Amino acid sequence: MSKNSPNIKRSVLLVFTAFVGYISVVSQNKNSQYLSYIEQYCDLAMDHQKRFKIPSSITLAQGLLESGAGRSALTIASNNHFGIKCNNGWAGPHVLHDDDRKDDCFRKYNHAHESYEDHSQFLNRNPRYAFLFEYNIRDYRNWATGLQRAGYATDKSYANKLIKVIEDYSLFEYDLKAMGKGEKRTQSPAFDSSLPEVFKSQGLLYVVAKRGDTYESLAERLGFNDRKLLICNEVPKDFPLEEGDIVYLQMKNKKVKGDFKFHIIQPGESIHSIAQMYGVRMKYIYKINKLTDDYIPNDGDTLKLKK
Repeated sequence: MSKNSPNIKRSVLLVFTAFVGYISVVSQNKNSQYLSYIEQYCDLAMDHQKRFKIPSSITLAQGLLESGAGRSALTIASNNHFGIKCNNGWAGPHVLHDDDRKDDCFRKYNHAHESYEDHSQFLNRNPRYAFLFEYNIRDYRNWATGLQRAGYATDKSYANKLIKVIEDYSLFEYDLKAMGKGEKRTQSPAFDSSLPEVFKSQGLLYVVAKRGDTYESLAERLGFNDRKLLICNEVPKDFPLEEGDIVYLQMKNKKVKGDFKFHIIQPGESIHSIAQMYGVRMKYIYKINKLTDDYIPNDGDTLKLKK
């Protein structure tokens, strides 16, 4: 298919002109304890983003997972929200808690704020995490896979769990909010304002995001309704785009097309990213694999793509 075919672009316009119905994105069942935790600590996470350059979404997601939304036995006993152990010369208070080994030593704090401070210092000063700070502040996907790669947790699905929490609870919105309203519309120096090249695969028209692209900017340049573009890609407003992401210009397929039968889950993948890969709606992947929307992709798991 020609990259610059005017016929394709005319087809795209026809698709969106005809698309007048309302299609809702599949709603997620929100955990009230998670929502309460996010509300309580989002301002603290955003403050730490400004001070330490750690994405608010990553801080909140780690806090949620490591502390069980502040309700785990370890967190209640120690105010330790990030599962940091007594290593690297820690001489402060501690508690013993069974983890990888019996009676592992964990740091203890007087208040949750101290735990957040120590977590930020822990990442900021530890050389093995230095490469994370080279990523864009909104690139939570690389931050998540980087934390797993650097050995923050022994769980082989740690990155996928972080990404799922961030996407399910739209924690990426706090990354943007912490940057300040003025930075929302600021494009990368390498931003390309030219008309995106339109491609076709599995019967679907799509573009490939470049550095600095957003759903809003792509919709504007293509002359589309940005809300419909979000619906077609099953994402909420302000969902971040990374260079190389596929953005569909019409509703994804109800079933997987082609010869794809299985998908083996890799680090950093979510059901959304897998659905984008195959141009299929997320509810199909859940349905054919008999999964609920609280399923967390585990590295190495095999998903069926066809019956």
